[in-house]
Amino acid sequence: MTLDLARYRDVIEDRDYPTVRAWRERTGGKVIGCFPVYAPVEVPYALGMLPIGLFGGGNRIEIANADSRFQSFICSIVKSTLELAFVGKLDLVDGLLFHSICDPARNLSSVMERNFPQRPSIYVHLPQNMTSPHAAPYLASELRRVGAALAPIAGRTLTPEDLARSIEAYETVRHLLRELYALRSQAPERISTGELYTLARLVTLMDPADSAPILTAAHAATRDRDARPKDRIRVVLVGSFCEQPPLELIESLEESGCYIVNDDFLLGWRWAQRRIRPNSDPFLQLAHAYLDESEHLRTKHDLRQPRAQALIESARAQRADAVIFLGAKFCEPGLFDYALYRKALDQNGIPHLFLEFEEKMWLYDRIRSEVETFVESMLFAEAVS
Repeated sequence: MTLDLARYRDVIEDRDYPTVRAWRERTGGKVIGCFPVYAPVEVPYALGMLPIGLFGGGNRIEIANADSRFQSFICSIVKSTLELAFVGKLDLVDGLLFHSICDPARNLSSVMERNFPQRPSIYVHLPQNMTSPHAAPYLASELRRVGAALAPIAGRTLTPEDLARSIEAYETVRHLLRELYALRSQAPERISTGELYTLARLVTLMDPADSAPILTAAHAATRDRDARPKDRIRVVLVGSFCEQPPLELIESLEESGCYIVNDDFLLGWRWAQRRIRPNSDPFLQLAHAYLDESEHLRTKHDLRQPRAQALIESARAQRADAVIFLGAKFCEPGLFDYALYRKALDQNGIPHLFLEFEEKMWLYDRIRSEVETFVESMLFAEAVS
């Protein structure tokens, strides 16, 4: 079986959102746009809505209106997402979900609501103290508040039973993504990161009932591939937790000699490390899962496991030869992270490379040259040792 990745690639690059429009025409349901990193997508889906990921305009849209609303030193994804609204690309969205990533993301929520009052912007206040005994009850109440705010848009009331079914639907998709990520870690020659990213991005634009069969078929097709390993280094890639690099840039990193065996692309859509089984209070169960069972989200301020420690453990678990930090230009949270990562990586003797990107990039020669030099130096050092 072969994957129709060319078609899927066109879908994830198309800012007319063809899969979303097809779903809306088929169901007549409402659509909620979710800004990265984390959004409780189970809540709108439980109300019969389709939550979709908003990851900016990529390199497919020119900024003509949004520059006047934000400073020049703001990251691309904030401005290009606003531009999508100004040029009508978000007219199919009935509401927006934001949360506390950074100041520009917080401000984007207000700017959206002021310029497009017909499209409610709902801000999700996530807990910041993971060790507080009140964190889980607080988050459960926040999920209920978000459900109540979305209910008038959906035209129905959120029930625990609906939320439990929604959690199961998304758990099916997350389980399949975990399987694909595990396959790439074990045998990266069988599924490229470009392919895996395409599939993971597709999930953010589809009903989980529609994307699950695609992921199942993809796992079967890639698991049985007859592919020989190439002379590449194993790399953990971090830094792209919010703004996403162009797909061509991801492919360029691989072609430069890297097997990317772990990454933080689209992390908010595959956040749960283990299966969530809803109990009598699915709101509280979802809250506990986020607090205690989630991947190390960059926007989750969890002092129980410092971010640098989580990166070192990931590199060791993945048998990585090196770490590449691929950070978005003007992303202050990412740059703050790198200062911590660099110190920890040096202390643990793990080679690392810092790269910077913008979503509107078209040329990758400089980055490719840097990565090739980095890879060659490591392969040479390995050969002479």
